[in-house]
Amino acid sequence: MTTGSDRTWIDGVRPYVERAPLAAFALGVSSGFPFAMIAATLTTRLAQDGIDKKTVTAFSLAFLVYNLKFLWAWLVDGVRLPVIGRMGQRVSWMLLVGVLVIAAVANLAFADPLRSIAATATAAVLVGIAGATFDIVIDAYRIEILEPRQLGVGSGMNQYGWRIGSAGAASLALVVAARYGWAAAYLSCALLALPAMVAALVIGEPARRRAPAARRGMGQALAAVWRPFTEFFRRPGAGIVLIFILIHKIGDTLSQLVLRLLLDDLQFTNDEIAVYDVGIGFWAYLIGIFVGGWLYARLGLKRSVLLSLVLMGVSNAAFAALAAGGHSNAGLAGAMLFENIASGIGGVTIVAYFSALCDLRFTAAQYALISAAASVVGRIVTGTTAGAMVEDMGFVNFYILTTAIAVPGVLMFWWMARSGLVDRSVGTAGTDGPGDARAGEAA
Repeated sequence: MTTGSDRTWIDGVRPYVERAPLAAFALGVSSGFPFAMIAATLTTRLAQDGIDKKTVTAFSLAFLVYNLKFLWAWLVDGVRLPVIGRMGQRVSWMLLVGVLVIAAVANLAFADPLRSIAATATAAVLVGIAGATFDIVIDAYRIEILEPRQLGVGSGMNQYGWRIGSAGAASLALVVAARYGWAAAYLSCALLALPAMVAALVIGEPARRRAPAARRGMGQALAAVWRPFTEFFRRPGAGIVLIFILIHKIGDTLSQLVLRLLLDDLQFTNDEIAVYDVGIGFWAYLIGIFVGGWLYARLGLKRSVLLSLVLMGVSNAAFAALAAGGHSNAGLAGAMLFENIASGIGGVTIVAYFSALCDLRFTAAQYALISAAASVVGRIVTGTTAGAMVEDMGFVNFYILTTAIAVPGVLMFWWMARSGLVDRSVGTAGTDGPGDARAGEAA
């Protein structure tokens, strides 16, 4: 490995074009699009069909299945599929669930909200279930094909793919719907499930996959459900690690939930929001992903995660400044630039750490638990109290509060790093193969 001053720009780019990180990009594209199908895309479709706002917002319940995916993730680890199972555990599940995602999106394509809102809601939930299961398979496959030295770069490439897949699907749906209708729009987007399926066929079964012990009898079969979780919680300090996972993103989630309300309150036009929030935000996030990969390689896991937590917390203060300063295109551009670069950096470093926590025997179940825990508290808190908090204290104080809420997560990770808990919490996904996440070794 080239180190220090001997590194050239070619050495910096080379890790991004290795097979596993490129596959991680394809996996990200397919992972991002189902979420977009039941997010802004479905909201726009329902609004254009004249569905009332209360009904439209109720469709957000379809997202809850993403927070419950750990309940069935053990199936992806432990159940061998008949016939196609001979292709490998991960590859066979990737192909099966990919087909189910395409079928679920096609079903939503032909649902008519004006004829039956209940049928449309059911179709949206089915997309959510299929998409969440696709996430389980994709995350497990990504972690297992990446070597420990590639976790930072691979997480970055995966985030690139997710952002492009979600934004691309939303844009493609709007363009096609305007010309050929919503059914054609959804059917076109369904094809975005193919990159992950093709990547699995090209790369094949991950070399790092560790099959759980063979199960005989009902008792051992039931043990397959809870063993991934007991293995995690038997590690030293597992409870503290879980608390960190639960709280590290609450401030950031609170901040983003009310962002559009802030922009509306400051009387930004739709065109200004499109340019500064959507446009600058998208490219700033991609820049942040690249910077995150570079920081992970230069600083190692612990220091890069700590820095990203600080940046993500401080970025909320930029919106407090925007709220205090009033309508300002320059202010909005600066706030979106800062926030999205910080989020992009965190999307690489923190995802790399969470990936390294997994035991390769239970990758699907454990990462599903970790990813669900990382967002569930923020979603519950934001969905129940954020609006009332803004009304009570105003936007300036609200965003100052979200900055303060980030401090416990920063301090907790600093203590975890200093005490050695971060190293002790890392599973075989961070140690098995070239490089070692604990030592900060990267591609």
